[in-house]
This record gives sequence, C-alpha cells and structure tokens, in this order.
Amino acid sequence: MTIVSSSHGYLAFRGEPTAYLFRQAPALPTDFLFGFATAAAQIEGGGAEAEKASGRGDSIWDEFCDRPGNIRDGSHVKRTCNHLEKYKEDIALMKSLGANSYRFSISWPRVIPLGGKGDPVNQKGINFYNNLVDECLKVGLVPFVTLYHWDLPLELFKRYGGWLNKERIVEDYTYYAKTCFELFGNRVKHWLTFNEPWCTAVLGHGIGQFAPGHVSNTEPWIVGQSLMIAHASASKLYMREYKAKQGGMIGITLNGDWTDPYDESPENVEAAQRKMDFAVGWFADVIYLGRYPQSMIDILGDRLPQFSREELDLLKDSSEFYGCNTYTTNTIKATRTKDEFAGYTTMAFDKPDGTEIGITAQLGWLRDVPWGFRRLLNYLYQRYNKPIYMTENAISIADDHTSIRTCHTNDEGRVQYYDGYTQALKEAVQIDGVDVRSYFGFMDNFEWASGLVPRFGSVYVDYETFERTPKDSATSLMKVCSFGFPSSYSKSSSTDTATAL
Repeated sequence: MTIVSSSHGYLAFRGEPTAYLFRQAPALPTDFLFGFATAAAQIEGGGAEAEKASGRGDSIWDEFCDRPGNIRDGSHVKRTCNHLEKYKEDIALMKSLGANSYRFSISWPRVIPLGGKGDPVNQKGINFYNNLVDECLKVGLVPFVTLYHWDLPLELFKRYGGWLNKERIVEDYTYYAKTCFELFGNRVKHWLTFNEPWCTAVLGHGIGQFAPGHVSNTEPWIVGQSLMIAHASASKLYMREYKAKQGGMIGITLNGDWTDPYDESPENVEAAQRKMDFAVGWFADVIYLGRYPQSMIDILGDRLPQFSREELDLLKDSSEFYGCNTYTTNTIKATRTKDEFAGYTTMAFDKPDGTEIGITAQLGWLRDVPWGFRRLLNYLYQRYNKPIYMTENAISIADDHTSIRTCHTNDEGRVQYYDGYTQALKEAVQIDGVDVRSYFGFMDNFEWASGLVPRFGSVYVDYETFERTPKDSATSLMKVCSFGFPSSYSKSSSTDTATAL
C-alpha cells in the first residue's frame, strides 16, 4: 500500500497491504501505554455533602448544573461516581483488567479552591492526588495527568471572566500548573496542559452547551487564544524548571474527528479540509506550525485575535507530542450552512451511492468508522510530525444506559468498535509508520450536558450504589492492547479495511 500526499493535505491510500508483514511484527511497542481515561469533574463527586467536606471549591460546572435545564437528566457534577472515596478500588480494577496506565485530571478548584495565585491551597485535595498517584505507582499503573479538563474555579470566572481575560487567567493557570509540578512532578512523568480546548471555547463560549453557557460569535476566538497562551506558558515553565530534574514530558490534547469529502469534487475536497482547519488546525496549526489556517483567517478576519512575536516564540515547541481525542468520522459537503465553527460546511454520514458510512451509535453525531480513524492518525502525523498519544476514544451504544440488572455488561457494539479502532491503530503504526504511543478507553461517568444518560465506558457504574461492573469490552480492549489483534482479525478483514481506505 502506498500513501500519496495531496496538495489539500488529505491522504490517498492505494493498493492492498501484505497482511503477514504486521501479523509477524510485535503487536505494539513494548512501552505502549493503554488503560482508562477519566476527568475529575466526571467521576470524583460522591454527593454535595462529601464534596463540601473535601474542601473543593465550586467550578463553573457546579454553577452550570445549578441552572435548571442545562443538564439533560438534572444530574450534578457534585454526585457522579464517587472516585474520591473509591479510587483504590478503581485502580485495582483497572490493573486487574490488564491496564498499564491511568489517565486522570486534577481538579483545579480541589487544589486551589478559589483558583488564584494568591489564594490558599486545599490540603485535603493535595492529599487526595498524592494518594492517587502513589496508588497508581504501587500497583504498576503509569499516571498520565491532565491539568485542566474544563473545571475552571468559579471564583476566577466571577472575578474577571475566566478565559476571557488573557493576562489574568494565564498568570493564575501558570501558578496552578507550577503548584502541581512541585507537588506531583517527582512521580508524574506524563503531563497534559489542557483537554480539548476547542470544547471550552466553542461549547462553553460559542453555542452555550457547556459551562459557562455563553452564546457568542466573538468570545470563542478570544478564549481560544487565552487557552493557547496558558498552555504554552505552563509548558515552557515545565521545560525550563522541571523537565531536567523530574524527567517527564508535557503536551496538549486536542479533539478532532476525521472529515472525508462527500466526493472528489474540488469544492467538497476543499470543504473537508476547511472543516479540519476549524476543528483541529485552529489550535494545532498555531501550536505546531506557528500560524492560523488560512481558511480561518479568510472567514473570521479581525475577529481572530493576533499573536505577538513574543507569544509566537512562547508557543513554538510548547508541546512535545500530539495528544488526540477522537470518536467518529463525517462526510463533508461544501453546501453552505450557518455553522461557522464547522467552517460553514455540511457535516453528514451519507455517500454519493446513497449509503452511509459507519454503524450508528446511541448519539446521532457518533458512528463506528475505524478506517476514518486510521486516516486521521496519518493526517496528524504527516502534518505535525509529532508522536501521537491517543488519550480518549470511546462510543455510546443503544440501550447501554439501562440498569445493570438487565445484563448490559454485554456490550457487543462497543467490543466491535474497539476491535475496529485498535486494528486501525495498529495498521497505522505497522504499515503506515505512524508513531502512536498510547490508547485510552473510558469508564461510565458524568457526560457533561448529557448528564448520566449516555454511557461511553467499558466499566458499568451504578449511579445509585456506585458499584462498578466490567463490561465485555473492558476485557476485550485490554487484551487487544496487550497481546495483539482482535479475535475476529484475519487477512481478508485487513485487506477489506485497507481497500475501503
């Protein structure tokens, strides 16, 4: 199979791979990290009283959940999975399933309840994360730590608008990051500054679906710049003062799904690239290439904040790897819509022959499209030339939200999804030469504005009792990452996948 790079940045795959070449190779690099990914706001809470006793300050998500109608089922970030009390049980479960790493986030308001540089720290919160890191190391899990996964201290939003005030938020975030490096960096060797800044900017400040719930066509671009500068400030601080003595690495995780042109017409090919520019290039092109995508400049004009020379120098080489969160693939048409955040493109799943790509999931925006995942990995590696850490990948399947008593640990749709996506990952590594170094799945948790309804996890959580029960996909996923290809793998299935590309 040959890979041909086209002028618009997309990859054309031609020919069939020789399947035995990668069947005889090691399944994955021996230092490949695999396990489960969580976020503090999604799993830590055990109830309002427990959270108050823990000393955690409110985040913007606490206030957002307090407003009726914001959360689909009326659930609250204060009561999710009680990881604060059950972390030892959770870590033991991950280890028993075969994981070798645990990706989690630190809650900024749990460490510094009011959030600011001059505000007091919460020793109870510090103790919790010290214990969490130590427990990971005790059982042999590599801690992979995210500094910010959307839970901005509410007080900083009240004081000065949070991410809308670049100067003040960068100073406070950098101090928070420094605090974490000082407290945990002697044991944590993998750091992420931010998880999916696109979501903070667009969902939080553009369409109002996430906290703080703002609707604006100017705020997202301001917030995006603040997030990038805060990332670079914290990252360069780590590289300058901690990396040599602590021996870790630091980067950022960006979300972005593959976009396939509806057909090969020039306008649809261009539209697909434009959608990638707005979804991925907005942050990745600036951080890794030092510039905004031209399509964003053309469309947004002076609404797109400019960087000073000093800021561009700060951003340069500020991420040692590419952290990738992805879930699905879309077909893209040039037909103009009102969705500026998608570059005014039309996102769908249909193809010219009347069929649709992928298998449908519980949520309308999500499909099972493993060949799109492989294309995305190739695109990111070729464009940004950085090792890729897959930090989040999962699917919600129909009826998976019902009670454990109805035996919904049998999640065949999720098993199939992980079989396809891990096979696509291995093909990207072993055939295409993409440098991928990790893969993380999920456990059930609080899914932000969707509440506790959709379940993306491979471990079932009973939200009444907090009981955990592994689903079939948990064992299947860890076995695949540890030992090789899914049981359904065959030479013919590999050839079919490559041909579909």
